[in-house]
Amino acid sequence: MTRHAKPSAPIRIGTRQSPLAMAQAHETRARLCAAHGWDESAVELVPVRASGDRILNQPLADLGGKALWTKELDAWLAQGHIDAAVHSMKDVETIRPAALTIAAILPRADVRDVLIGASSITGIPQGARVGTSAPRRAAQMLYRRPDCEIVMFRGNVASRLAKLAAGEADVTLLAAAGLERLGRTGTGTPLAVDEWLPAPAQGAIGIECRTSDDTMRQILAEIDHAPSHTGVMTERALLAALGGNCHSPIAVLSAVDGGQITLEAALYSPDGAEHISGQSVFDVTDHDGPARLAADLLGRASASITAYFNGPASDGAFGHS
Repeated sequence: MTRHAKPSAPIRIGTRQSPLAMAQAHETRARLCAAHGWDESAVELVPVRASGDRILNQPLADLGGKALWTKELDAWLAQGHIDAAVHSMKDVETIRPAALTIAAILPRADVRDVLIGASSITGIPQGARVGTSAPRRAAQMLYRRPDCEIVMFRGNVASRLAKLAAGEADVTLLAAAGLERLGRTGTGTPLAVDEWLPAPAQGAIGIECRTSDDTMRQILAEIDHAPSHTGVMTERALLAALGGNCHSPIAVLSAVDGGQITLEAALYSPDGAEHISGQSVFDVTDHDGPARLAADLLGRASASITAYFNGPASDGAFGHS
C-alpha cells in the first residue's frame, strides 16, 4: 500500500444528491481516509443534482439514457470543480470520454435483485402490476410472467417503496446492494442469480477522475478492489461488444476466480417473448473473451432481439436497469 500525505486542500469528490448516492460517497470517503491514514476533513463531498433525479415522470430510456446520471458530474470534473466523482457503475455509459478514467472500483456488494410485494416470481398474483422503469427487469418479468402488467416506476429507493405502499403497483424490484447501503436489509426477497440475472455492474461503486490527473489516479488506486474491477470491466466490455440503445434489455453476471472469468448473459426482446442466453469462461488476460460471447449471443438471437442490439461501435447508451 502506498499512502499519500494528507492533501493541503481537501480532495473534492462529486456525488449525486440521492440518499443512496450520498451513502456511496460516504463509503468512498471512509475507504480513502482509512487507506491513507487521513481524517475525514481530507475529503470533501460535493453533491450535485443530476438530471435523472429531477425528471421522474418519464422512462429514463426516453430522456437520454444513462447520461442523465453522469453529465453534471462529468462537466464538474472537466471544469476542475471536483477532483473525482462517485458513480453506481450500472448507471455509467459503456463508452466514456477519453479525458476521464474509472480509477477505482470498490468491493462489489450483493449483485442480486430483490422482489418486494411477493415471496417469489411464481408467487406474484395473476395479472399483477409490476412497477419498474428498467427494460431488463420488465423483459425478464414478462418472460417469466407474461400475465403481469408493467407500470412505470421511477425515483429513489424510498419513493419507489412509497409508491408500492400507496398501491401504484403490486410488486417491484430493487437492487439488494442499494437496500443494504441504506440500511434496509431484510426488505423483500432476494432473487437467486441462477434464476434472475442482475444488471451489468450491479452492486459496484466506481470512482472516476481526470485521466491527466496522475496524483488522483494514484490516490484512488489504493482503494481499488482488483477482482471487482476485473468483473465490472468485463461486463462493460460485453455491453460494448453487443452495442445497444436505451431500450436494450440485457442481464449479465461475471465471476472472477483466480486467473479466470466466467461470464454469463441473457438478451431479451422488450416484451419478454424471446430470449437467448450464453456463458463463456476465459482468462482474465483474454480481452477478446467478451466480444466472442457477444458474437455468439447475437448469432443465435432472433430478429426481435437483435433489433435492440447493434453490435460493436455503439454509442454505449444502455438503458438504466
